Amino acid sequence: MGIYFEYIQESTVVVYFKPLNEQFNMNLNVGSKGVLLNFERDLIDEDDIEYSLDVMSLFNKYPKFQIKDVKKVEQIKKLIELLKEEYYSDTVSYIMLKTLLKVLLLHLIRFQNNELLPQDIQQKRVFQFLELMEINFLNETSAEFYANKLGISTKRLNQVLQDKLSLTAKQIIQQRQITEAKRKLIKSEITTKELAFELGFESISSFSRFFKKNVGVSPTVFKSQQHS
Repeated sequence: MGIYFEYIQESTVVVYFKPLNEQFNMNLNVGSKGVLLNFERDLIDEDDIEYSLDVMSLFNKYPKFQIKDVKKVEQIKKLIELLKEEYYSDTVSYIMLKTLLKVLLLHLIRFQNNELLPQDIQQKRVFQFLELMEINFLNETSAEFYANKLGISTKRLNQVLQDKLSLTAKQIIQQRQITEAKRKLIKSEITTKELAFELGFESISSFSRFFKKNVGVSPTVFKSQQHS
C-alpha cells in the first residue's frame, strides 16, 4: 500500500492513494516535488474494525484529493518528518512507526471526509464490496454472496471491479485470504490445520496448495522462513 504526497505550494498538497496490489496512476504537475510513503498491510491491521474500515474507505473512495489549508498541510509535513526520523533512527521502533502512521491516516481520514467530493456510483460499489469483504471474508468467499448483498449480478460486480481495480471479486478475496494467512503465520502460533479451518478451506491439502500457488512456498516453509 502507498500514499504519495505531492507538494504544489506551501498551502496545497495533493494526496494519491495506492491500495494493496495496485499500481500508482498519477498525473503530476510539471516540476512538482513530493514524498512517497509505502508500507505493508500489517502496519494498519488492528482489532478495531471501525478504524480498519475507515482506512479502507480512505484508500478506495477516491484515487486522490487535495488539502488546501496551510495548517493542515503543515500537520501532514510534520507527521511525515516524524515518520522519516523514526524510520532512520538507530533505535527504530515498530510500535512507534505504527502509531505515527495511524495518526497520519486518521488526519487524512478527517481531511478526506471534509472534502465532500462527489462519488461516482461504481467507485461507491467498489468500496461497499471491500467493506463487506473485510467483515465476511472468513466465512464467505463466493462472488455471488457479495453481488447479492450489493443488489447486482455477479457479472456486473466483476465488471465494476475489473474496471476500477483490474481484478475480479474472486482474485480480491483470495488476496485478502493470503494477506490474512501470512499475518497469522508470522504473528501467532497457529497451526496449518487451524489456519485452513479458520479461512474456510475443507482440508489442509487444499489450503496448502492454494497458499503455495500464491506465495511460492508451503505455509510451513513460509512460517519457518519468517521466524528464522
